[in-house]
Amino acid sequence: MNEEKKPAKVVSIMCFHDEMCLVFNALMTAQSLLRSGSKVTIFFGSRGINAVHQEKINKLVCLPDQPQEVQDAVMKKMEEMDLPEISLLMETLYYEGATLLACPLNLGVFGMSEGDLVLGVTVADPATYYKDVMIAADMNLAF
Repeated sequence: MNEEKKPAKVVSIMCFHDEMCLVFNALMTAQSLLRSGSKVTIFFGSRGINAVHQEKINKLVCLPDQPQEVQDAVMKKMEEMDLPEISLLMETLYYEGATLLACPLNLGVFGMSEGDLVLGVTVADPATYYKDVMIAADMNLAF
């Protein structure tokens, strides 16, 4: 008998920021949950929409409210730890089965189109997103 395996948890992650460290934490959390058997959906809204823009994804800044030397020290440490770049992490999540959604409202607010989105990101359907993803989730996380 071939039964479909139920995911460990159904997880909704909302990323509302374009600060690189927060985006990185959201994506690493998603990857850990996905690899533990959870079904993961990541929704990028508000300024988080910049994290899924083809040109902006590689220009995200870590700790923009801190002095430049603090930003540089954190970036250096991340490089020493050989952590993946945001774009590679996003692509990995897509290929490993995460659902990546962009907020349609924020696409318009930030002057973007669906064609600006990185590989694997689709526009969320506001008529079903909250009911089918957020309310149905075992866990809702926000970054």
